[in-house]
Amino acid sequence: MRLDLKLTGCRALTMDPARPAAHTIGIWQGRVAGLDDDVADLPAAETVDLGGAVVLPGFVDAHTHLAWNGRRTTDVTGLSTVEQILDRLSAPGTGWIEASGYDRRIMDRPLTALDLDRISGDRPVYVADLSGHACVVNSVVLNQLPEITSDGWLTENEQLAARTLRLPYSLDEITAELHTSARQVLSEGVTMCAEAGIGAGLIASSPLEAAAYQRARLPIRVQLMVSAHVLHDVAADPADGIARAIDLGLHTGFGDDMLSLGAMKLWTDGGMMARTAALSEPYAGTGNSGQLAEPEELMRAAIVDAHHAGWQLAIHAIGDRAVDFTLDAIQEAQRQRPRADARHRIEHCGLVRPEQLGRIASLGVVPVIQPAFLWAYGDDYSEIMGAERAPWMYRGRAFLDHGITVAGSSDRPVADGAPLRAIDFMVHRRSSSGRAVGPDEAITVEEAIRAYTLGGAYACRKEHVLGSLTPGKLADLVVLGDDPRTSDSIAEIPVLATMVGGTFAFQRPS
Repeated sequence: MRLDLKLTGCRALTMDPARPAAHTIGIWQGRVAGLDDDVADLPAAETVDLGGAVVLPGFVDAHTHLAWNGRRTTDVTGLSTVEQILDRLSAPGTGWIEASGYDRRIMDRPLTALDLDRISGDRPVYVADLSGHACVVNSVVLNQLPEITSDGWLTENEQLAARTLRLPYSLDEITAELHTSARQVLSEGVTMCAEAGIGAGLIASSPLEAAAYQRARLPIRVQLMVSAHVLHDVAADPADGIARAIDLGLHTGFGDDMLSLGAMKLWTDGGMMARTAALSEPYAGTGNSGQLAEPEELMRAAIVDAHHAGWQLAIHAIGDRAVDFTLDAIQEAQRQRPRADARHRIEHCGLVRPEQLGRIASLGVVPVIQPAFLWAYGDDYSEIMGAERAPWMYRGRAFLDHGITVAGSSDRPVADGAPLRAIDFMVHRRSSSGRAVGPDEAITVEEAIRAYTLGGAYACRKEHVLGSLTPGKLADLVVLGDDPRTSDSIAEIPVLATMVGGTFAFQRPS
């Protein structure tokens, strides 16, 4: 046998308990052919000496937004006064004025429609909140939404109504956005992304969105979550027990190792940043408990119908009240049609009370968490949750101690998407200011790496081909400039190279 590539001189953490370390990796036809003595004497078309660099399986980002992240809008991130934002948005042109990165929490005063009217003329303006769950629009937009009374600040379904006026983006625009994001994630060691909602809903770009992914032929693996908004009645044989589906009955698992259909995405509440995540008790110092995204009967029907149609479910639930609802609905779906290893997911699972942990475990639900949220926004989130609830946010140790598989993700571009940043937080549980956020939820470095390798692969039903450097699995890996297990600053470790399917898709300049 002649290998396509042999990597030597590496310190590989394989994440395979049967063979946890290796110094030589043989690659053939895009897969790991063997390790160490298995391949040491085999010839190879190319041999690369990594000079002692650390090698991990490629990171899996189990919940991200590639198109949104790559979108070319005016960036207002960090601007804290109305005048700064208006100055940034004041430019000649036609059509929509779109901006992103708005953070109402840091403003001198909230931005309003009347403010935006000063610089917009007859152009519609859409300023997206950093959270993705709110926006500010001008009067041109509000006049097209006569059923909504607002000063310009819109959240959740009202925001969706405004965003729908702008849609769709063209396939060419979406394709360019995807390539921008693919380059970024490769530079951070990510080899597979789960795109968290296409086709309809808050994050959608076009009803033809999947076609953009086919057209793009990205250098990373992508799994598409399809929005539950596109479920529709189907005239299937009654014996199939499927009342609603998407066209042709497609569901989780369709596709190949580069592009496939993943879970069906549903939203049950909002977000902490926008104060719309649904809580069982109000945000600290307020009478606001957030909100569920839709009437419970509609959301429950979508969950049950999608389960019946064969979908894995990825259910957005950030607040503990939304988590309660989600667990009840999943239990009901399984009662009606038991399905072994349905592997349903809770996206974010942001606030979990102690008594909810056992239910998550017993239902086999996978929390798909975003630890970097607490690095970026942990100070704010701790204040709005209060001292009792702050330790329950984006848990780590409690999940693992209950036997729950944890998947790491970014929700890019809401926060820093680099897996090493998130792994650093999971180990140290400190915000960017140094504040301890749920320190009892800290986990080990290897446990945190597992969340971004095998855990992410498991959540995406890809653990048989991804997540570890095991002979027979796809040759996706990341080469690091230091060992996360011994580094004083995991987040600052340089990514030297990223390989997808045995080919270096990213290499840092020397």
